[in-house]
Amino acid sequence: MKLIKKAVLASLVSMLMLGCSDKNNNSNQQVQPQAVQEQQKFNWKLVTSWPKNYPGLGTAPERFAKNVNLMSNGRLTVKVYGAGELVPGFEVFDTVSAGTAQMGHSAAYYWKGKLPAAQFFTAIPFGMNAQEMNGWLHHGGGMDLWQDLYKPYNLIPAAGGNTGVQMAGWFKKEINTVEDLKGLKMRIPGLGGEVLKKLGGLPVSLTGGELFTSLQTGAIDATEWVGPYNDLAFGLNKAAEFYYYSGWHEPGANLEFLVNQDAFNELPKDLQAIVTAAMRVANTDMLDEYTARNNDALEQLVNKHDVQLRKFSPEIMAALKQGMNEVMQDQIAADPKMKEIWQSYHSFYTQAKSYHDISEKEYYLNR
Repeated sequence: MKLIKKAVLASLVSMLMLGCSDKNNNSNQQVQPQAVQEQQKFNWKLVTSWPKNYPGLGTAPERFAKNVNLMSNGRLTVKVYGAGELVPGFEVFDTVSAGTAQMGHSAAYYWKGKLPAAQFFTAIPFGMNAQEMNGWLHHGGGMDLWQDLYKPYNLIPAAGGNTGVQMAGWFKKEINTVEDLKGLKMRIPGLGGEVLKKLGGLPVSLTGGELFTSLQTGAIDATEWVGPYNDLAFGLNKAAEFYYYSGWHEPGANLEFLVNQDAFNELPKDLQAIVTAAMRVANTDMLDEYTARNNDALEQLVNKHDVQLRKFSPEIMAALKQGMNEVMQDQIAADPKMKEIWQSYHSFYTQAKSYHDISEKEYYLNR
């Protein structure tokens, strides 16, 4: 009887071990492809519209790339190219759309020639500030409209940072009346340029790297760029004496990341999540950087470099605002997409402004 019990026990153990072996084999067969997939490495190129490592605008994609590399443990590496290193700054959209580079970092209003409605996703004169823009994009339906606009171009857009309210720009002469804007050759992109044109000015499109020489040589009479932090880095104070505010044309310039849809689809889900999260981090970090750096830079410009800080008169601001209203009506009448996005933008802006008039604005007036 003992021999029979031992034989039965041995048989049961043998069957159990065989079963476990089969399960392990099946498990390995199921897990192995995933393990191989997780070890696959991807190398991406990211092209920008800014000089390499340029403060704020250029450092944001660099930090994005560093974070992606760290979070993915080297499975996804992103190499950043400044404007002109791989492609010119104004060719970022087409380069990423074609898949020549997997990502880009730029400003949506640069593409107004092919997509007029893209201008909503950088800045609207007298429109939303950075805080309101982020709210509209991420919780007010703006991102859905942006993605829909770029989808035919095989692109996924994402907010890529914000400069906050910009300065009105650098001028080689004082601007005291609306008449002083007539015939003025000024680098100013987007809808701001259309407003200047309506008031008799001559808007010019230039990349950041062309600004100083163009202003110094007289090819242009004035330029807007960003604000004290970036303007000081470019030395624009050496080419023009008068520095004007407020930044009516860009109350919160939203930058963009562009991701090639096909390249994104090739990534495993976890790497897709890392790219998405790293873009969101870069978006927040850029605004923090400008908030921290503009103060000291403006002090240097005024106190060390004797820049003449000026404020546009109420007359000029009123004329610019009226010009903007007319430009917007012309634009939405000519383009159904502009009208569709304007309805969403304007609705959110109206509500945000009503609340901020009794919160943010009231606080600023009384602090």
